[in-house]
Amino acid sequence: MSTKVPMQLLADKHIMITGASRGIGVATARLFASQGAALYLNGRNSATLGKVCQQLSSEFGISCQPLPFDVSDAVAVKQGFQHLFKLTKRLDVLVNNAGILDDALLSMVSQSQLENTFKTNTFSVLYCSQYASRLMQRQGGGSIINLASIIGRVGNTGQAAYGGSKAAVIGMTLSMAKELASAQIRVNAIAPGFIDTEMTRSLPPEKYQQRLQNIAMGRIGTADEIANTALFLASDMSAYVTGQVIGVDGGMLI
Repeated sequence: MSTKVPMQLLADKHIMITGASRGIGVATARLFASQGAALYLNGRNSATLGKVCQQLSSEFGISCQPLPFDVSDAVAVKQGFQHLFKLTKRLDVLVNNAGILDDALLSMVSQSQLENTFKTNTFSVLYCSQYASRLMQRQGGGSIINLASIIGRVGNTGQAAYGGSKAAVIGMTLSMAKELASAQIRVNAIAPGFIDTEMTRSLPPEKYQQRLQNIAMGRIGTADEIANTALFLASDMSAYVTGQVIGVDGGMLI
């Protein structure tokens, strides 16, 4: 009796993921690799990216290329996409995942904190999407997936800068979706809630418990659960989905 091999949802798709050396980024890269994608992984640490690519290539037999550059730097992004164009003339999916969390009460937010937060969390989405959309238009379509946050929808004490940067990502997602739909480029956002990553593990115990108590499902989310949603948006299963902000938060908004 023959055994059916499950169809890979991302076979032949060329996908770039920013912030792919840890947390949600590396979880997404791993899931996408298991689904047959050719990956281009971005981050600031070239050595870490190289190790991730080597591991994924060895385990899943896929092509994986590291793209080390700073997504908050407009010049670096341009050069990074020029290098990407030399590696491949096509891009099917862009996952704008890179981001930082630097909490401070409103009265204590410094200019450097504000600028760094918006450059990394917000400007990078626009920079990368500009170049990615040009590549996608050459081939007749694609999918852009932006990582927003529940904080960009409901806010939180001490996160005016972070919440503002993620709210801007949501606004950009909706505008880009309308602008790019005629080119068959879908643009959607994922708004994670409280997710088990290095950033959340560094929270003081009292803050950690306080946020946990606000989750209707009573548990913290995992990076894999965010990756599963990204897989849906990257695959042809979501071919008629654009301009959506999908909350993956265990009921924090209920």
